[in-house]
Amino acid sequence: MNEKSPHMPPLEVHDLTVAYNQKPVLWNIDFEIPEGSLTAVVGPNGAGKSTLIKAIMGLIPSSSGYALFYGKPLGKRRSSVAYVPQRESVDWNFPVNVFDVVLMGRYPHLKLFQRPRPVDKEIAMNALKEVGMQEYSDRQISRLSGGQQQRVFLARALAQDASVYLMDEPFAGVDAATERVIFNKLKELQEQQKTILVVHHDLQNIKAYFDHVMMLNLRLTAFGPTQSTFTDDNLQKTYGGRLNILSQIVERSRQERFVREKE
Repeated sequence: MNEKSPHMPPLEVHDLTVAYNQKPVLWNIDFEIPEGSLTAVVGPNGAGKSTLIKAIMGLIPSSSGYALFYGKPLGKRRSSVAYVPQRESVDWNFPVNVFDVVLMGRYPHLKLFQRPRPVDKEIAMNALKEVGMQEYSDRQISRLSGGQQQRVFLARALAQDASVYLMDEPFAGVDAATERVIFNKLKELQEQQKTILVVHHDLQNIKAYFDHVMMLNLRLTAFGPTQSTFTDDNLQKTYGGRLNILSQIVERSRQERFVREKE
């Protein structure tokens, strides 16, 4: 069972700064994520979106600041926090099959050197069924399409049964059917009062998919409920002179999505 502290936000970040070669990539980031929210992290390329997720997860060092999950550091809440990395950052040639990848989601619930139990294997298979990948359980992960690989990593996160989910571009490069599967599962998690933070690049569906939005460009330019935060003024603050180019990209994305959904 996932531990929660009363009156503590599921995720709070304070004064987080990350620098590469002494050049800041994120600067003094402060926010608290409301429980049960589905939040998009948006911003231009190089804004620090993926860096934010990795720093929160302790995968890269921060220059200052810290993140807490229900009032405690990640090390005290490991089983309560699930992470879905960018597909491009995964070594898909690693010799492991689909089922074993999903079963890894149960490891935070096991004691040191404890082998997965029958109940863990049952949970892992049920997670595969939830994303429509049970027929591929014995397949090597390198033999999957991009959308299938993304479903497998979503299944691994579902198998963990976490309270907080951090996802780095789970919709990137997937087909329309997989996008619907992922979105539907995110909404189901939200209905279960899970808290989800998603790095996202498609501005066209922000209002349809997310109830909160975080707008980032080195600094936090805006954060709050989508309807009041995802505004033209805040887009201009976040994207600056790139906004006109961005509008063209959004329109092209809309046309490509229309073509995919007709296929």
